[in-house]
Amino acid sequence: MFRFFENESGHSQRQLVLAFSFTVFTIVALWIDSVFFTNHYFDARQITNVLAVGYFALLFQAAGATLRKLMLVMVLLSYIGELIFCKLLDMYAYRTSAIPLYVPFGHAIVYGSGYIFAHTPWAIHHENGLRKFFALFFIALFLAVGIFFNDWFSLGFGALFFVLLRRKRWNNLYYFIALCVIFIELVGTYFGCWAWADKTFGVIPAANPPMGAVFFYAGGDVLLAKIVSAWKN
Repeated sequence: MFRFFENESGHSQRQLVLAFSFTVFTIVALWIDSVFFTNHYFDARQITNVLAVGYFALLFQAAGATLRKLMLVMVLLSYIGELIFCKLLDMYAYRTSAIPLYVPFGHAIVYGSGYIFAHTPWAIHHENGLRKFFALFFIALFLAVGIFFNDWFSLGFGALFFVLLRRKRWNNLYYFIALCVIFIELVGTYFGCWAWADKTFGVIPAANPPMGAVFFYAGGDVLLAKIVSAWKN
């Protein structure tokens, strides 16, 4: 299976194994930091922190030079984002008042996994078909949560997500990252590791989690790419 995805530009089987294992790792790591685990056993957040840093190290070691730079900058950039969106704007809150150590490393893992998927030969070969499928899928997703869950946040920021994609020539990278984001948001909120505010900025109704949150990841990637480009130069 993995040979089908492998190419000569460095997409090793190890990269793909780690990218695919991202789903299982996310469920296990966030379950350990869940409200259920804390109430029935003990506060094991430090275990999740160690797991996240360790998984980041494995993915970083398997990554190529470009992805390594992206992942390193993503850790710092995402922590700054947490300070802004969580602490300053109160868009969401974690199980405890502190921002968990695993979060910025988790953002980098999410980004790295999406990046690996987007650059497989299979994804590149089916680029046009995937682009159409993803567009229809995300349009349907944003409309569905807006209509059935009164999630105006996702309707608004979902529209901005497509505006950004248009400027980026509908690069499938953003779609793959968005899928990883949606998965980790659903798992994290289900386990109670964090929760989104019912009304963003005290005005905009939002679901928990709002699917439109993918816009902020995509916007962060634009800044991330510019920083890494400057680093290379």
